[in-house]
Parts: sequence; C-alpha cells; structure tokens
Amino acid sequence: MKLPSTAALLRLACLLALAGVARAQPLPPAEPPGAGFDAARLDDFMRAATGAHGYLGGVVLVARRGRLLAWQAWGARDTARSEPMTRDAIFRLYSMTKPIASVAALMLVEAGRLGLDDPVARHLPAFADLRVFAGGSAAAPRLRAPARVLTIRHLMTHTAGFATGGAGLEEPTRLMTAAELPRSADLADFATRVAAVPLGADPGTRFGYDGVNTEVLARIVEVASGERFEAFLQRRIFAPLRMTDTGFAVPPSDRARIAAITTIDSAGALAPLPGRQSTNPGEALNAYASGAGGLYATGTDYLRFCQMLLDGGTLDGVRLLQPATVALLMRDQLAALAPPLALPTSLNPGEGFGLGGSVVTDAAQRGRPGALGAFGWSGAASTYFTIDPARDMIAILLLQHLPGDDAGRGLPKLGDRFFNLVHQAIAP
Repeated sequence: MKLPSTAALLRLACLLALAGVARAQPLPPAEPPGAGFDAARLDDFMRAATGAHGYLGGVVLVARRGRLLAWQAWGARDTARSEPMTRDAIFRLYSMTKPIASVAALMLVEAGRLGLDDPVARHLPAFADLRVFAGGSAAAPRLRAPARVLTIRHLMTHTAGFATGGAGLEEPTRLMTAAELPRSADLADFATRVAAVPLGADPGTRFGYDGVNTEVLARIVEVASGERFEAFLQRRIFAPLRMTDTGFAVPPSDRARIAAITTIDSAGALAPLPGRQSTNPGEALNAYASGAGGLYATGTDYLRFCQMLLDGGTLDGVRLLQPATVALLMRDQLAALAPPLALPTSLNPGEGFGLGGSVVTDAAQRGRPGALGAFGWSGAASTYFTIDPARDMIAILLLQHLPGDDAGRGLPKLGDRFFNLVHQAIAP
C-alpha cells in the first residue's frame, strides 16, 4: 500500500484544521472576515482595559445581519496572567442567565402550559396564602391580604413585591433574610421558603430587581414541564441551539478553559475572589439550578442564543419561539402594568424592563448609541450583552470581576464605553 506523501498529510491537516475552525464559528463570518467593522479603537480600548492594572482578560463578539464581525480575546485567563485569554474561554454568566429562564417560561406559554397572567398559586399552591407586610417589625409583623393576585408576569418583570431590600422594606427584608434562601436544597425548597415570607409591596406596584423572582419562575418551569429546570434547558434550548459549553457546572475536562474571577481586596488590589469559585472553578454555583444566575457559558454559545432572539425565535432552521413572543419579551412591560410604573431608579435613564432584561425606551436619554427597542442585560461579574433590532446587531463583552464593596478603588465598569465603541466601529 502506498503511503501518502508528507505534502498530502500537511494538506489534510490544514483541511481538518479549517474544518475545526468552521465548526467553532458561532455564526458565518462577514465576507471578507472583518468587513464592515473597524476594530482599531476597540482593540486599543480592550488592550488598555486588560493591561497590568486592569481586568485580567476579556472576550468580545459582535455580529450584524447574522454575520460575525468580531470575535477576539485580550489579556489573561488566570490570576498569574501567565495563560492568555482564549476565544473559547468559559465565563460565569450570573444574571445573564435570566433571559434564558424567561425564554424557557415563554416556550411553555406557547405550548399552553402557562399563561403570563396565571396566578403563581395555580402552579405553586404554597403561594395561595400569600400576605403583605403592613407594618410593625420583623419580630411582630402586621400582615394583610395582597391588593391583587401575584402572577407569572409579575415574576418576569420583577414586580412581584418580594421583600429583597430597598427603602421602606427593611423589616420585611429581615424576614426574607431569615428564610435562608441560599441554603435551599432545590428549586422546590426555594419556592416554599419564599412563599412563607410576606411580600414587601403589593404585586405590580414596585420594580424590585432581584433573583428571587426568577428562581420562583424556574420552579414554575419545572412544575409546568414535568422536568427539572436544568434538564428542560438542556433539551429544549441548549441542544437545539448547539450551545455545547453552557450549563450549571463545567465538565472536569473543560475546566482549564474557565476564566479566573477576581475582586478588589482590602488593600485595594486585584485578587482572586475568595471561596469555591476560585478554588474549585466549574462546580455548580448553587445547590439548585439557579435560573437567576447559575449558568456558565462561552461567548460563542451566548451569541447563538442572542441571534435566535434577534431572528425572531429561530436559528439555523430551529424555532424556539414565535416572532410575536420574542417581540413581547423585548418590549417594555413596566408602562403596560395597571397602573403603569414610573421609571425605576435602579434602571438607567431611558430604560424600561421587558420579560427578563432592559429595553431602551428613550434613546436620547439613554446616553449611548443604540436604537429604541434595544434589549440587553449584564451579569454581576462584568458580563454584558445587547441586541439592537433596529441595527440588526448583537454585541457581547465578557469579563470576570465582581466589584464588591471597594470604596471607589475598583475597576471602572466598561459596558457603556464598550457599546459606544462598537457602534462607532460598524460601517454605516
């Protein structure tokens, strides 16, 4: 048998390598690659941001009209700054998990198993006897019946009224703290603990962004689907969208790709975040599958999720949601409540809130480029995304740093400046 020549083997190796690159592309590249995007200023910005006195490293993805304009990594993946950040690095998404939980719930709405205005108690009977804190103290509270029924829409818009902090909610918040929600064994236990605590406000009267809303929503997904939340996400969202590196834990074989997470220590220096997330990266962040903030993912996986939303619920011939449902998710809901809520101070000027993320309601007031209706959110560890339907564009920035209580000595937030540079870099 004649053996292939060295040249033939090299050609084969090149073809296989190119095939691997093609498989790794989250979306088709621009033609030619990089066309329509001037990355020079963004590159300068990210090099400075991940320099010796900045963030360890980051990954950026930008897509427009279904084509990949930019996909690049800067800086380091480890705290010693000895391992370069890679484009396939795995990040803790924290609150960027919430839009995925919303999509799961909306899939069940489309299937007829849930309704946005269903009472929560219809699916979680423990909420049937819900009460509202009406005065007194945590030790001796006065309680009353809620003025209106708590619904799934309230959970998705963070207007449930849960006592999770804020002016005037100090005493009921103490009761919520006493419930020890982080000690919950699973989502069923979490929801049962929440149901036993009085609300801090009537449903639909106060925007209070907090993960409690989404954890209860995740439990409703379990009840309505008959599956554990993590199993539903894997079968109905991650597998169909080929989000192969997304989950509530990272397999040991892939943990070398996890970006180190940092904070600012008591001396004002960048340091590894204390605890399991630094000593045992890749383990589940919670005992339960947290719909509010438990997912790990790569930038490429999250880009595919965003592209599905931008394309009206479909990607590569796989449909997760109908266009009208996606439009509802990405539409401001606070003005549609009865009575409508004023702009919450916890959101940026010019923003409302959809079913799991912020929505630009006044582009001029928002103070950065981005059209009316742009949808996005961020995660606690400095991750950001935006979907801008008017420009048919997605931009993602992934870093891994928890600011903490650093008395102003911490790293600057990069979201607004990043999005400004992205808009400037896109050709008219």
